[in-house]
Amino acid sequence: METNNRRDFLKKAALTGASALVAPSLFATGEEGNEISILKNEENGLESNLIVPKNNGLKITGTFLDEISHDIPHQNWGEKEWDMDFQHMKKIGIDTVVMIRSGYRKFITYPSPYLLKKGYYMPSVDLVDMYLRLAAKYNMKFYFGLYDSGRYWDTGDLSWEIEDNKYVIDEVWKMYGEKYKSFGGWYISGEISRATKGAIDSFYTMGKQCKDVSAGLPTFISPWIDGKKAIMGTGKLTKEDAVSVQQHEKEWNEIFDGIHEVVDACAFQDGHIDYDELDAFFSVNKKLADKYGMQCWTNAESFDRDMPIRFLPIKFDKLRMKLEAAKRAGYDKAITFEFSHFMSPQSAYLQAGNLYNRYKEYFEIK
Repeated sequence: METNNRRDFLKKAALTGASALVAPSLFATGEEGNEISILKNEENGLESNLIVPKNNGLKITGTFLDEISHDIPHQNWGEKEWDMDFQHMKKIGIDTVVMIRSGYRKFITYPSPYLLKKGYYMPSVDLVDMYLRLAAKYNMKFYFGLYDSGRYWDTGDLSWEIEDNKYVIDEVWKMYGEKYKSFGGWYISGEISRATKGAIDSFYTMGKQCKDVSAGLPTFISPWIDGKKAIMGTGKLTKEDAVSVQQHEKEWNEIFDGIHEVVDACAFQDGHIDYDELDAFFSVNKKLADKYGMQCWTNAESFDRDMPIRFLPIKFDKLRMKLEAAKRAGYDKAITFEFSHFMSPQSAYLQAGNLYNRYKEYFEIK
């Protein structure tokens, strides 16, 4: 008898557990023990009760596409998944996609005749062609990110990136730029924060070639601010020797003076400074951009730099505060690094879809 009772109990427990695994969101048990259907959020109209003003920040209208996934996991998407992601982007108003780099060291995104001759790895899919087709399908502009050999990161000298890109820029324009109207501009992919060796000459040389070959299509850069969170693999979350607002202004005044004729916009990464420093740095960035006739964008990072784990989707309030500061400063455009990993409903990170929903609530996007 005791054995039979134990068997019955185990059987019921197994069935209960299996039903919970199969459909945890389909049923709930009321006080009377009756099973009642739970409506999906879209149907019952539930949303967050925000106690801050809605729609008070600069909307994100562009995103990087991190195809190489140098320091974040690759999601191994095919064209079906990318097509769906472009739909998610379109729904929140993204009109610009930027391939963050066309290659990193030996991994490349398109069958580059020049880079393949150097022994670099053949990609299984021509990502440049795919992104250009999807951009055309969803009426977006595609910015091509230049090749990153990695030698700048090894040496601190940005001028190493000029030689390979002389060939990449020319061949990419012939292979894709002359074919696709969605080819909307160029991203000069070298990331700097201060008066880096070779930076002005490198940005100028590559920017001029991009504009010359494409009849003046726009170019932009996305440096970082050397703030307290610019820790660069030190194992710490902050550092003591952060740049001052005054020194930042002095150094970037010199850089902008040397590149503004061939670089149309600057999108400073916003994640390396603290949230109460945003207004001070943003106002300087906008002042400098206006002085040199450049557009002032923000690279609103949608991943969290305040955690010891690299990298997870950012807390919504942190993203909100950064976008609100960009609006106060009068910035021209907000792009993000990067939608597909950190904001997409189909991201490998479950939190990303929640960030997408919070973003839509805040900006009142249905």
